[in-house]
Amino acid sequence: MAERIFITTGYSDGLTRVGDKYAEKNLYFKALKLYLLAHNKRKSEPIIEKISQTLSVMLKEN
Repeated sequence: MAERIFITTGYSDGLTRVGDKYAEKNLYFKALKLYLLAHNKRKSEPIIEKISQTLSVMLKEN
């Protein structure tokens, strides 16, 4: 419920906190969505980098 309220209102601190909870549970795509909505580059960029590295490795293997 809180996530919906934070998304609707654009409350960036709340979005970041919910994103942190998702990241703790290794739900990185959900966390990334909230970090991007919060305009939190400090938290979103490491996840984007990790996803990019993973995709790069997968593409090289095929």
